[in-house]
Amino acid sequence: MRLVSNWKRVLCHAYSIRFLLLAGILSGLEVALPLLDGILPVPPTTFAVLSGLCVCMAFIARLVAQDRVSGGGHDE
Repeated sequence: MRLVSNWKRVLCHAYSIRFLLLAGILSGLEVALPLLDGILPVPPTTFAVLSGLCVCMAFIARLVAQDRVSGGGHDE
């Protein structure tokens, strides 16, 4: 396995990374929801569904060319 040559740019600017981070946060909230019983009036499945959608969006975003990541942009 090899990192892409512009991995720092990908890490900072790729939408797929942002969606995966959001999915991780939502998964954490899903786990923490029982501890916050009564504080957040949100059904437990809501975080699971949103997390799943974020992962799907990350998959799609990974396939879409982004100028700032793919090398088409010249704004360093």
